[in-house]
Amino acid sequence: MNKKQLEAAQKAMVRWLAHPNELGREPERIECAGTFDLHEMHYYYFKYRKDPSAPWLLGVCGGYEGDGLEHCGHVFSRMEEYDEATAVEQATALVEQVREFWMNEAKRWEERGAHTGLFVGFVLLKEAAWDKDRLLRDLGEKWGVDVKGETSEGGIALGFSADGLTVGVVLVPAPMLNDEAVEGAEFNYFWPGAVEAAKAHKAHLVVTVAGSGKERLLERGKLLVKVLACCCGQENATGVYTSGVVFEPEFYADLAEVMKDGRLPVMNWIWFGLYPGEQGFCCYTFGMDVFGKDEMEVLDVDAEPADLRAFLSGLAVYVLENDVVLNDGETIGFSEDDKHAITRSKGVSLPGMTLKIAY
Repeated sequence: MNKKQLEAAQKAMVRWLAHPNELGREPERIECAGTFDLHEMHYYYFKYRKDPSAPWLLGVCGGYEGDGLEHCGHVFSRMEEYDEATAVEQATALVEQVREFWMNEAKRWEERGAHTGLFVGFVLLKEAAWDKDRLLRDLGEKWGVDVKGETSEGGIALGFSADGLTVGVVLVPAPMLNDEAVEGAEFNYFWPGAVEAAKAHKAHLVVTVAGSGKERLLERGKLLVKVLACCCGQENATGVYTSGVVFEPEFYADLAEVMKDGRLPVMNWIWFGLYPGEQGFCCYTFGMDVFGKDEMEVLDVDAEPADLRAFLSGLAVYVLENDVVLNDGETIGFSEDDKHAITRSKGVSLPGMTLKIAY
């Protein structure tokens, strides 16, 4: 048995269990119970317990290639009791479950990447009711949007054009399918009440902005933000689901105000995810692909989370504002002494290919 690889696997298993969404703390005790090989990769399975009187539970970590110390992300536990007779079978099933999840995520990511120019957002409602007249009025008064060709179907759907773009707003008298909003709410570190709001919504508005092909992306994105910001003023609005995250309505509307100063509403468009890595903090973008750009990541750096987010958001503004294409092997910087290497490779925080930016 590779002792260094085992130590790395056990540390990774402990970190996973300590996450607030899992066990919530390090286990009182953990032991490697065995190993197995699957899909040409090596795995370690563990038994652990929360406290001395608790039963042993099963976890798995892998896969490892050869003598490598980096696992491929298959770290998981369903908090099921450990049974020596079936441990390998159970651990194998856990790996297959994780593999299936990430394969589905990769497929979803590829499909999502193919939808450049598809601008859509969702407004969560506590009741299946909204005021379309107020929405149109707010668009004119707050943003100077000149609404033309208005069409509506009772209180269900609204369509209009503005500046050559087509806007659609549809009321769906039911929560979003498959708990998508609830899952997205878990990522919002700005709003502790996001999950509760997402779970409580009874209906939602679907807002879309369409144009011709992949042109005028920034204009379409701005108009979407304006419509969503005005929807935040609806009496029944409890959240805005966009870029994979649920925002607090007032917070989202406040972020949109930067457009009145001529700035891009990047914080409305892009979610900047933050999480602790093995050697420091990591940050990633979610939403750049709608503008036909690669998502970006900064990995394992010794920096304050707020500074890391500001760094990556500044790069996002630069890329979108100047329609820049970043390529593997290049560097990016804002002065001769400020150079950051770019590597394009398989995503760490996200499925698919991403740009890794040196901090």
